Amino acid sequence: MTEPEQRPTATPAGRTTGDRAEKEQGTREPVGSAGAGRRADQSEAAGGAVGKESRRGTWARLNPLLRLLILTQLAFNVGFFAVLPFLAEHLGTAIGMAGWMVGFVLGLRTFSQQGLFVVGGALADRYGVRPVVLAGCVLRIAGFAWLGYADETWSVIGSVLLIGLAAALFSPAVESEVARQAVVWEESGGGPRTSVLALFTVAGQAGAFVGPLIGALLLAVDYRVVCLAGAGVFVLVLAGHFRLLPQHIPGRERVEVRGGLGGLLRNRRFLALCCAYGAYLLAYNQLYLLLPDEVERATGSQAALAWLFGLSSLLVVAAQLPVTRWVAERLDLRRSMTVGLSLIAAGFVVVAVALPAGWTGGAGLLPAAGFVVLLTVGQMLVAPAARAWVPDLAAERRLGLYTGAMSSVSGLIVLVGSAGTGALMDAGVPGVVPWVVLAVVPAASVLLLPRRRSARP
Repeated sequence: MTEPEQRPTATPAGRTTGDRAEKEQGTREPVGSAGAGRRADQSEAAGGAVGKESRRGTWARLNPLLRLLILTQLAFNVGFFAVLPFLAEHLGTAIGMAGWMVGFVLGLRTFSQQGLFVVGGALADRYGVRPVVLAGCVLRIAGFAWLGYADETWSVIGSVLLIGLAAALFSPAVESEVARQAVVWEESGGGPRTSVLALFTVAGQAGAFVGPLIGALLLAVDYRVVCLAGAGVFVLVLAGHFRLLPQHIPGRERVEVRGGLGGLLRNRRFLALCCAYGAYLLAYNQLYLLLPDEVERATGSQAALAWLFGLSSLLVVAAQLPVTRWVAERLDLRRSMTVGLSLIAAGFVVVAVALPAGWTGGAGLLPAAGFVVLLTVGQMLVAPAARAWVPDLAAERRLGLYTGAMSSVSGLIVLVGSAGTGALMDAGVPGVVPWVVLAVVPAASVLLLPRRRSARP
Protein backbone atom coordinates (compact mmCIF):
# COMPACT_ATOMS: atom_id res chain seq x y z
CA MET A 1 0.00 0.00 0.00
CA THR A 2 1.30 3.46 -0.88
CA GLU A 3 2.41 5.44 2.14
CA PRO A 4 0.69 8.82 2.76
CA GLU A 5 2.76 11.74 1.54
CA GLN A 6 4.00 14.17 4.22
CA ARG A 7 4.41 17.90 3.68
CA PRO A 8 7.72 19.40 4.84
CA THR A 9 5.80 21.89 7.00
CA ALA A 10 4.16 19.16 9.08
CA THR A 11 5.60 18.15 12.44
CA PRO A 12 5.88 14.47 13.36
CA ALA A 13 2.51 14.78 15.07
CA GLY A 14 0.93 15.97 11.84
CA ARG A 15 0.61 19.65 12.78
CA THR A 16 2.44 22.78 11.69
CA THR A 17 5.14 24.09 13.96
CA GLY A 18 2.97 27.09 14.81
CA ASP A 19 0.33 24.75 16.27
CA ARG A 20 2.66 22.88 18.59
CA ALA A 21 1.26 22.42 22.08
CA GLU A 22 3.28 23.68 25.06
CA LYS A 23 4.68 20.80 27.07
CA GLU A 24 2.91 21.39 30.34
CA GLN A 25 -0.13 23.53 29.64
CA GLY A 26 -1.23 22.21 26.25
CA THR A 27 -1.88 25.82 25.13
CA ARG A 28 -1.38 27.37 21.70
CA GLU A 29 0.56 30.28 20.26
CA PRO A 30 -1.30 33.61 20.11
CA VAL A 31 -3.00 34.74 16.94
CA GLY A 32 -0.34 37.25 16.11
CA SER A 33 2.50 34.74 16.07
CA ALA A 34 4.11 33.58 12.84
CA GLY A 35 3.02 29.99 13.49
CA ALA A 36 -0.60 30.95 13.96
CA GLY A 37 -0.43 33.08 10.83
CA ARG A 38 0.73 30.12 8.78
CA ARG A 39 -2.07 28.09 10.29
CA ALA A 40 -4.70 30.62 9.28
CA ASP A 41 -3.26 30.80 5.75
CA GLN A 42 -3.38 27.02 5.45
CA SER A 43 -6.94 26.92 6.74
CA GLU A 44 -8.04 29.63 4.30
CA ALA A 45 -6.49 27.64 1.46
CA ALA A 46 -8.25 24.52 2.68
CA GLY A 47 -11.55 26.37 2.72
CA GLY A 48 -10.96 27.52 -0.86
CA ALA A 49 -10.53 23.93 -1.97
CA VAL A 50 -14.15 23.12 -1.21
CA GLY A 51 -15.18 24.12 -4.72
CA LYS A 52 -12.80 21.58 -6.19
CA GLU A 53 -14.16 19.01 -3.76
CA SER A 54 -17.62 19.34 -5.25
CA ARG A 55 -16.21 18.43 -8.65
CA ARG A 56 -13.85 15.69 -7.55
CA GLY A 57 -15.05 13.43 -4.80
CA THR A 58 -13.19 13.57 -1.51
CA TRP A 59 -12.89 9.80 -1.54
CA ALA A 60 -11.09 9.70 -4.90
CA ARG A 61 -8.41 12.05 -3.60
CA LEU A 62 -7.67 10.34 -0.29
CA ASN A 63 -4.47 8.37 0.18
CA PRO A 64 -4.73 4.57 0.52
CA LEU A 65 -4.19 4.64 4.29
CA LEU A 66 -7.15 6.97 4.86
CA ARG A 67 -9.35 4.85 2.60
CA LEU A 68 -8.39 1.74 4.57
CA LEU A 69 -9.16 3.40 7.91
CA ILE A 70 -12.54 4.72 6.75
CA LEU A 71 -13.51 1.29 5.40
CA THR A 72 -12.33 -0.10 8.73
CA GLN A 73 -14.95 2.01 10.52
CA LEU A 74 -17.61 0.67 8.15
CA ALA A 75 -16.57 -2.94 8.79
CA PHE A 76 -16.30 -2.42 12.57
CA ASN A 77 -19.88 -1.19 12.76
CA VAL A 78 -21.29 -3.84 10.43
CA GLY A 79 -19.84 -6.57 12.65
CA PHE A 80 -20.76 -4.85 15.92
CA PHE A 81 -24.33 -3.86 15.06
CA ALA A 82 -25.09 -7.27 13.57
CA VAL A 83 -24.71 -8.69 17.08
CA LEU A 84 -25.29 -6.16 19.87
CA PRO A 85 -28.84 -4.88 19.10
CA PHE A 86 -30.18 -8.39 19.74
CA LEU A 87 -28.14 -9.11 22.87
CA ALA A 88 -30.68 -7.92 25.46
CA GLU A 89 -33.46 -10.09 24.00
CA HIS A 90 -31.10 -13.09 23.85
CA LEU A 91 -30.01 -12.67 27.47
CA GLY A 92 -33.57 -12.28 28.72
CA THR A 93 -35.28 -15.06 26.75
CA ALA A 94 -32.69 -17.65 25.74
CA ILE A 95 -30.53 -17.45 28.87
CA GLY A 96 -33.25 -16.31 31.28
CA MET A 97 -31.44 -13.42 32.96
CA ALA A 98 -33.39 -11.05 35.19
CA GLY A 99 -33.97 -7.57 33.82
CA TRP A 100 -31.53 -5.92 36.23
CA MET A 101 -28.80 -8.39 35.24
CA VAL A 102 -29.39 -7.71 31.54
CA GLY A 103 -29.00 -3.99 32.24
CA PHE A 104 -25.85 -4.68 34.27
CA VAL A 105 -24.28 -6.72 31.46
CA LEU A 106 -25.05 -4.04 28.86
CA GLY A 107 -23.68 -1.33 31.14
CA LEU A 108 -20.55 -3.39 31.81
CA ARG A 109 -19.87 -3.67 28.10
CA THR A 110 -20.21 0.09 27.66
CA PHE A 111 -17.98 0.80 30.66
CA SER A 112 -15.27 -1.64 29.53
CA GLN A 113 -15.25 0.12 26.16
CA GLN A 114 -15.67 3.84 26.84
CA GLY A 115 -13.89 3.83 30.18
CA LEU A 116 -10.75 2.27 28.70
CA PHE A 117 -10.55 4.35 25.52
CA VAL A 118 -7.88 6.48 27.15
CA VAL A 119 -5.78 3.34 27.71
CA GLY A 120 -6.17 2.25 24.09
CA GLY A 121 -5.21 5.71 22.88
CA ALA A 122 -2.09 5.76 25.07
CA LEU A 123 -1.08 2.31 23.80
CA ALA A 124 -1.49 3.50 20.19
CA ASP A 125 0.87 6.42 20.95
CA ARG A 126 3.39 4.04 22.50
CA TYR A 127 3.31 1.03 20.15
CA GLY A 128 1.77 2.42 16.96
CA VAL A 129 -1.57 1.85 15.25
CA ARG A 130 -0.96 -1.56 13.68
CA PRO A 131 -0.32 -3.77 16.77
CA VAL A 132 -3.13 -2.12 18.78
CA VAL A 133 -5.68 -2.55 15.97
CA LEU A 134 -4.65 -6.16 15.33
CA ALA A 135 -4.85 -6.99 19.05
CA GLY A 136 -8.29 -5.40 19.24
CA CYS A 137 -9.52 -7.45 16.30
CA VAL A 138 -8.28 -10.68 17.91
CA LEU A 139 -10.10 -9.82 21.15
CA ARG A 140 -13.30 -8.94 19.29
CA ILE A 141 -13.22 -12.27 17.40
CA ALA A 142 -12.71 -14.16 20.66
CA GLY A 143 -15.43 -12.14 22.41
CA PHE A 144 -18.08 -12.71 19.75
CA ALA A 145 -17.24 -16.42 19.41
CA TRP A 146 -17.37 -16.84 23.20
CA LEU A 147 -20.68 -14.95 23.41
CA GLY A 148 -22.19 -17.31 20.84
CA TYR A 149 -21.53 -20.29 23.11
CA ALA A 150 -22.01 -18.54 26.48
CA ASP A 151 -24.97 -19.97 28.39
CA GLU A 152 -24.15 -18.96 31.97
CA THR A 153 -23.89 -15.54 33.61
CA TRP A 154 -20.15 -15.68 34.25
CA SER A 155 -19.36 -16.62 30.66
CA VAL A 156 -21.65 -13.91 29.27
CA ILE A 157 -19.89 -11.32 31.47
CA GLY A 158 -16.48 -12.53 30.34
CA SER A 159 -17.41 -12.38 26.67
CA VAL A 160 -18.91 -8.87 26.82
CA LEU A 161 -15.83 -7.62 28.70
CA LEU A 162 -13.68 -8.92 25.84
CA ILE A 163 -15.98 -7.27 23.30
CA GLY A 164 -15.75 -3.93 25.08
CA LEU A 165 -12.00 -4.14 25.64
CA ALA A 166 -11.49 -4.86 21.94
CA ALA A 167 -13.15 -1.58 20.96
CA ALA A 168 -11.14 0.26 23.64
CA LEU A 169 -8.04 -0.84 21.73
CA PHE A 170 -8.85 -0.46 18.04
CA SER A 171 -11.28 2.49 18.07
CA PRO A 172 -8.99 5.21 19.54
CA ALA A 173 -6.09 3.91 17.43
CA VAL A 174 -8.10 4.23 14.21
CA GLU A 175 -9.83 7.49 15.16
CA SER A 176 -6.62 9.24 16.21
CA GLU A 177 -4.84 8.26 13.00
CA VAL A 178 -7.79 9.38 10.87
CA ALA A 179 -7.71 12.75 12.67
CA ARG A 180 -3.94 13.07 12.18
CA GLN A 181 -4.14 12.14 8.52
CA ALA A 182 -7.03 14.58 8.07
CA VAL A 183 -4.81 17.42 9.33
CA VAL A 184 -2.02 16.40 6.94
CA TRP A 185 -4.56 16.20 4.10
CA GLU A 186 -5.80 19.71 4.91
CA GLU A 187 -2.26 21.12 5.08
CA SER A 188 -1.47 19.64 1.67
CA GLY A 189 -4.36 21.62 0.15
CA GLY A 190 -6.78 18.72 -0.13
CA GLY A 191 -9.62 20.56 1.61
CA PRO A 192 -10.99 21.03 5.12
CA ARG A 193 -10.14 18.24 7.54
CA THR A 194 -13.83 18.04 8.47
CA SER A 195 -14.55 16.56 5.03
CA VAL A 196 -12.40 13.54 5.84
CA LEU A 197 -13.93 13.17 9.29
CA ALA A 198 -17.41 13.48 7.79
CA LEU A 199 -16.63 10.54 5.50
CA PHE A 200 -15.54 8.63 8.61
CA THR A 201 -18.89 9.43 10.25
CA VAL A 202 -20.84 8.37 7.15
CA ALA A 203 -18.97 5.06 7.03
CA GLY A 204 -19.83 4.41 10.68
CA GLN A 205 -23.51 5.24 10.17
CA ALA A 206 -23.70 3.06 7.06
CA GLY A 207 -22.30 0.17 9.08
CA ALA A 208 -24.78 0.86 11.89
CA PHE A 209 -27.59 0.74 9.34
CA VAL A 210 -26.48 -2.43 7.48
CA GLY A 211 -25.34 -4.42 10.53
CA PRO A 212 -28.78 -4.89 12.16
CA LEU A 213 -30.28 -5.91 8.83
CA ILE A 214 -27.72 -8.69 8.51
CA GLY A 215 -28.20 -9.67 12.14
CA ALA A 216 -31.99 -9.79 11.79
CA LEU A 217 -31.70 -12.13 8.80
CA LEU A 218 -29.29 -14.46 10.59
CA LEU A 219 -31.34 -14.37 13.79
CA ALA A 220 -33.94 -16.48 11.99
CA VAL A 221 -31.40 -19.30 12.26
CA ASP A 222 -29.91 -18.78 15.72
CA TYR A 223 -28.21 -16.09 17.83
CA ARG A 224 -25.05 -18.20 17.83
CA VAL A 225 -24.93 -17.88 14.05
CA VAL A 226 -25.26 -14.10 14.44
CA CYS A 227 -22.31 -14.03 16.84
CA LEU A 228 -20.16 -16.22 14.60
CA ALA A 229 -21.00 -14.04 11.59
CA GLY A 230 -19.93 -10.98 13.57
CA ALA A 231 -16.70 -12.76 14.45
CA GLY A 232 -16.27 -13.60 10.78
CA VAL A 233 -16.45 -9.93 9.83
CA PHE A 234 -13.59 -9.21 12.23
CA VAL A 235 -11.60 -12.14 10.86
CA LEU A 236 -11.75 -10.41 7.47
CA VAL A 237 -10.81 -7.07 9.07
CA LEU A 238 -7.88 -8.72 10.85
CA ALA A 239 -6.62 -10.34 7.64
CA GLY A 240 -6.98 -7.10 5.68
CA HIS A 241 -5.12 -5.04 8.25
CA PHE A 242 -2.40 -7.63 8.69
CA ARG A 243 -1.80 -7.35 4.95
CA LEU A 244 -2.38 -3.63 4.31
CA LEU A 245 -1.76 -1.61 7.47
CA PRO A 246 1.85 -0.29 7.48
CA GLN A 247 4.25 -1.30 10.23
CA HIS A 248 5.30 2.34 10.53
CA ILE A 249 3.22 5.31 9.43
CA PRO A 250 5.39 8.27 8.36
CA GLY A 251 5.06 11.22 10.72
CA ARG A 252 3.80 9.15 13.67
CA GLU A 253 6.48 8.82 16.34
CA ARG A 254 6.13 6.52 19.31
CA VAL A 255 6.29 7.94 22.83
CA GLU A 256 6.37 6.59 26.37
CA VAL A 257 2.99 5.82 27.91
CA ARG A 258 3.77 7.67 31.13
CA GLY A 259 4.11 11.41 31.30
CA GLY A 260 1.20 12.49 29.10
CA LEU A 261 -1.72 12.32 31.54
CA GLY A 262 -0.55 15.21 33.71
CA GLY A 263 -0.41 17.61 30.79
CA LEU A 264 -3.82 16.42 29.61
CA LEU A 265 -5.42 17.10 33.01
CA ARG A 266 -3.93 20.63 32.97
CA ASN A 267 -5.17 21.30 29.44
CA ARG A 268 -8.31 23.26 30.28
CA ARG A 269 -9.23 23.99 26.67
CA PHE A 270 -9.21 20.30 25.80
CA LEU A 271 -11.20 19.35 28.91
CA ALA A 272 -13.75 22.03 28.03
CA LEU A 273 -14.12 20.47 24.57
CA CYS A 274 -14.58 17.05 26.22
CA CYS A 275 -17.40 18.41 28.39
CA ALA A 276 -19.17 20.00 25.41
CA TYR A 277 -18.78 16.76 23.42
CA GLY A 278 -20.09 14.84 26.44
CA ALA A 279 -23.19 17.06 26.48
CA TYR A 280 -23.79 16.13 22.83
CA LEU A 281 -23.37 12.41 23.56
CA LEU A 282 -25.72 12.65 26.55
CA ALA A 283 -28.32 14.24 24.28
CA TYR A 284 -27.73 11.58 21.60
CA ASN A 285 -28.16 8.84 24.22
CA GLN A 286 -31.76 9.97 24.69
CA LEU A 287 -32.57 8.10 21.49
CA TYR A 288 -32.45 5.06 23.77
CA LEU A 289 -33.93 6.55 26.96
CA LEU A 290 -36.33 9.50 26.56
CA LEU A 291 -37.38 8.83 22.97
CA PRO A 292 -38.73 5.27 23.54
CA ASP A 293 -40.79 6.57 26.44
CA GLU A 294 -42.25 9.37 24.29
CA VAL A 295 -43.00 7.04 21.37
CA GLU A 296 -44.80 4.62 23.67
CA ARG A 297 -46.81 7.49 25.19
CA ALA A 298 -47.87 8.67 21.74
CA THR A 299 -48.62 5.33 20.07
CA GLY A 300 -48.98 2.77 22.84
CA SER A 301 -45.95 0.76 21.68
CA GLN A 302 -42.33 1.21 20.61
CA ALA A 303 -42.78 -0.21 17.12
CA ALA A 304 -42.21 3.18 15.49
CA LEU A 305 -38.73 3.40 17.03
CA ALA A 306 -37.23 1.30 14.24
CA TRP A 307 -38.47 3.81 11.65
CA LEU A 308 -37.11 6.76 13.62
CA PHE A 309 -33.70 5.08 14.01
CA GLY A 310 -33.69 4.33 10.28
CA LEU A 311 -34.54 7.97 9.57
CA SER A 312 -31.55 9.10 11.65
CA SER A 313 -29.10 6.75 9.93
CA LEU A 314 -30.34 7.56 6.42
CA LEU A 315 -30.11 11.30 7.11
CA VAL A 316 -26.46 10.96 8.06
CA VAL A 317 -25.58 8.73 5.11
CA ALA A 318 -27.37 10.98 2.60
CA ALA A 319 -26.66 14.45 4.00
CA GLN A 320 -23.44 14.36 6.06
CA LEU A 321 -21.06 15.21 3.21
CA PRO A 322 -23.17 18.00 1.65
CA VAL A 323 -23.73 19.52 5.10
CA THR A 324 -20.02 19.35 5.89
CA ARG A 325 -19.09 21.04 2.60
CA TRP A 326 -21.65 23.79 3.20
CA VAL A 327 -20.45 24.35 6.77
CA ALA A 328 -16.76 24.35 5.77
CA GLU A 329 -17.35 27.39 3.55
CA ARG A 330 -19.08 29.40 6.29
CA LEU A 331 -18.21 28.31 9.84
CA ASP A 332 -15.08 27.58 11.83
CA LEU A 333 -15.00 24.62 14.21
CA ARG A 334 -16.29 26.53 17.24
CA ARG A 335 -19.22 28.02 15.34
CA SER A 336 -20.02 24.66 13.79
CA MET A 337 -20.26 23.08 17.23
CA THR A 338 -22.25 26.05 18.53
CA VAL A 339 -24.86 25.73 15.78
CA GLY A 340 -24.96 21.94 16.16
CA LEU A 341 -25.46 22.04 19.93
CA SER A 342 -28.14 24.73 19.51
CA LEU A 343 -30.03 22.54 17.02
CA ILE A 344 -29.84 19.61 19.44
CA ALA A 345 -31.25 21.79 22.22
CA ALA A 346 -34.03 22.89 19.86
CA GLY A 347 -34.96 19.25 19.27
CA PHE A 348 -35.68 18.79 22.97
CA VAL A 349 -37.64 22.05 23.01
CA VAL A 350 -39.89 20.79 20.17
CA VAL A 351 -41.04 17.83 22.26
CA ALA A 352 -41.27 19.89 25.46
CA VAL A 353 -43.55 22.43 23.76
CA ALA A 354 -45.76 19.73 22.17
CA LEU A 355 -46.16 17.49 25.23
CA PRO A 356 -48.83 19.58 27.03
CA ALA A 357 -51.09 19.21 23.98
CA GLY A 358 -51.18 15.44 24.59
CA TRP A 359 -51.20 14.46 20.90
CA THR A 360 -51.37 10.73 20.17
CA GLY A 361 -51.22 8.48 17.11
CA GLY A 362 -49.55 9.76 13.97
CA ALA A 363 -49.77 13.37 15.10
CA GLY A 364 -48.15 12.40 18.40
CA LEU A 365 -45.13 11.06 16.51
CA LEU A 366 -44.45 14.37 14.75
CA PRO A 367 -42.63 16.00 17.71
CA ALA A 368 -40.54 12.83 18.14
CA ALA A 369 -39.67 12.89 14.43
CA GLY A 370 -38.75 16.57 14.72
CA PHE A 371 -36.52 15.73 17.67
CA VAL A 372 -34.75 12.98 15.70
CA VAL A 373 -34.19 15.24 12.67
CA LEU A 374 -32.82 18.17 14.70
CA LEU A 375 -30.65 15.86 16.82
CA THR A 376 -29.24 14.19 13.71
CA VAL A 377 -28.51 17.45 11.90
CA GLY A 378 -26.85 18.73 15.07
CA GLN A 379 -24.78 15.56 15.18
CA MET A 380 -23.62 16.19 11.60
CA LEU A 381 -22.16 19.51 12.72
CA VAL A 382 -20.82 18.55 16.15
CA ALA A 383 -19.16 15.16 15.60
CA PRO A 384 -16.78 16.00 12.70
CA ALA A 385 -15.92 19.40 14.21
CA ALA A 386 -15.06 17.94 17.63
CA ARG A 387 -12.84 15.24 16.11
CA ALA A 388 -11.16 17.82 13.87
CA TRP A 389 -10.46 20.07 16.85
CA VAL A 390 -8.61 17.48 18.97
CA PRO A 391 -5.33 17.62 16.97
CA ASP A 392 -5.13 21.37 17.60
CA LEU A 393 -5.48 20.91 21.36
CA ALA A 394 -3.46 17.71 21.85
CA ALA A 395 0.10 17.78 23.15
CA GLU A 396 2.92 16.79 20.83
CA ARG A 397 2.77 13.11 19.76
CA ARG A 398 -0.12 12.42 22.20
CA LEU A 399 -3.03 12.41 19.76
CA GLY A 400 -4.01 8.83 20.60
CA LEU A 401 -4.13 9.62 24.32
CA TYR A 402 -6.23 12.74 23.75
CA THR A 403 -8.60 11.01 21.33
CA GLY A 404 -9.17 8.21 23.81
CA ALA A 405 -9.53 10.65 26.71
CA MET A 406 -12.29 12.56 24.93
CA SER A 407 -14.29 9.35 24.60
CA SER A 408 -13.63 8.34 28.21
CA VAL A 409 -14.54 11.73 29.70
CA SER A 410 -17.65 12.07 27.56
CA GLY A 411 -18.62 8.48 28.37
CA LEU A 412 -18.46 9.29 32.09
CA ILE A 413 -20.68 12.32 31.48
CA VAL A 414 -23.20 10.13 29.65
CA LEU A 415 -23.16 7.58 32.48
CA VAL A 416 -23.84 10.17 35.18
CA GLY A 417 -26.27 12.19 33.05
CA SER A 418 -28.28 9.15 31.97
CA ALA A 419 -28.60 8.03 35.58
CA GLY A 420 -29.90 11.49 36.45
CA THR A 421 -32.33 11.42 33.54
CA GLY A 422 -33.62 8.02 34.61
CA ALA A 423 -34.07 9.32 38.15
CA LEU A 424 -36.14 12.23 36.80
CA MET A 425 -38.30 9.84 34.80
CA ASP A 426 -38.92 7.72 37.91
CA ALA A 427 -39.54 10.67 40.24
CA GLY A 428 -43.09 11.28 39.07
CA VAL A 429 -42.38 14.78 37.74
CA PRO A 430 -44.38 16.03 34.73
CA GLY A 431 -43.20 14.40 31.50
CA VAL A 432 -42.06 17.73 30.11
CA VAL A 433 -39.41 18.23 32.84
CA PRO A 434 -36.72 15.78 31.55
CA TRP A 435 -37.06 17.27 28.06
CA VAL A 436 -36.57 20.82 29.38
CA VAL A 437 -33.57 19.78 31.48
CA LEU A 438 -31.98 17.98 28.52
CA ALA A 439 -32.57 21.05 26.33
CA VAL A 440 -30.58 23.17 28.79
CA VAL A 441 -27.56 20.82 28.80
CA PRO A 442 -26.38 21.21 25.16
CA ALA A 443 -27.38 24.89 25.14
CA ALA A 444 -25.30 25.59 28.24
CA SER A 445 -22.37 23.55 26.94
CA VAL A 446 -21.87 26.12 24.16
CA LEU A 447 -20.42 28.39 26.85
CA LEU A 448 -17.70 25.79 27.54
CA LEU A 449 -16.33 25.72 23.99
CA PRO A 450 -12.76 27.08 23.85
CA ARG A 451 -12.06 30.03 21.61
CA ARG A 452 -10.62 29.22 18.20
CA ARG A 453 -7.34 30.84 17.21
CA SER A 454 -7.46 30.29 13.48
CA ALA A 455 -9.77 31.61 10.83
CA ARG A 456 -11.17 28.42 9.29
CA PRO A 457 -11.58 24.76 10.17
